[in-house]
Amino acid sequence: MEKNKVAVNFRIRHYTNQVLGVIKEKYALRDKAEALDKFTEIYGIEFVEPEVKEEFIKEVIESCNRHIKRYGYRSMSKKEFKEVFELS
Repeated sequence: MEKNKVAVNFRIRHYTNQVLGVIKEKYALRDKAEALDKFTEIYGIEFVEPEVKEEFIKEVIESCNRHIKRYGYRSMSKKEFKEVFELS
């Protein structure tokens, strides 16, 4: 079994089975377990916050440190802010 996978055996309604079948075909997945994973990937964020990977946190911290080293703690003017975000 793959890492971070859990074996589950349960009964689903006919309609749920059809939806998983459509998702499986639409995304060219191997089986309905992958279809369920895809469905969860698409709609799960509405219910559960995804976990942030440690590598991403380290990358953000390094990026902030590089920025501070280069620019210090100075504030951005309204004009600079508008230019960066292309606001009028």
